[in-house]
Amino acid sequence: MTRIVSGFAGSLSLAVPRSGTRPTSDRVREAIFSSLEAMDAVQGMNVLDLYAGSGALALEAVSRGAASAVLVEQNGQAAGVCKANSAAVLKASERARTGIRPRVDVRQTSVRSYLAQPARPSFDLVFLDPPYDVSDEELSGVLSALVPRLREDALVVVERSARSPEPHWPDALELVRTKSYGETAVWFAQPAAPSQPE
Repeated sequence: MTRIVSGFAGSLSLAVPRSGTRPTSDRVREAIFSSLEAMDAVQGMNVLDLYAGSGALALEAVSRGAASAVLVEQNGQAAGVCKANSAAVLKASERARTGIRPRVDVRQTSVRSYLAQPARPSFDLVFLDPPYDVSDEELSGVLSALVPRLREDALVVVERSARSPEPHWPDALELVRTKSYGETAVWFAQPAAPSQPE
């Protein structure tokens, strides 16, 4: 069973797609968000969840005070689960009477198609938890395509099997932290500071 760990929707159970996704365990999600909250990277942020699956990562952020979330999921059944879970979290927000009015948008499209759409930089926090069949080369291309959508102080969180190599970061992103949780490895990156002229 997957559930929201903390925040106004804490302990809310989430539906999980029947197949084709690899939900982040509650234990790993709690550890990721402990790191993010220590970095002040959740409250009031605009969140993007690529390869959203059940949407648990983005919806955990919303429950903990993120201002908005976009969930991108190509699989139709999984996108339907994202919509149902989003509705449940927004309903919990209304019941909690927190005064927070988060916005959640589910996009049923491929990650590359979504990132190819013209838009100004708009995200503070981005999650990527790609399926096992996403190659290192494809992930590298996605990270490069993501860069124009990031605000200058954004944080990018990549979750993969601990047996996977570290992602190949584009020059515009730099690794700031790595964590391992059993079979799961998590990398935190941010936009690289512009190089200073010599």
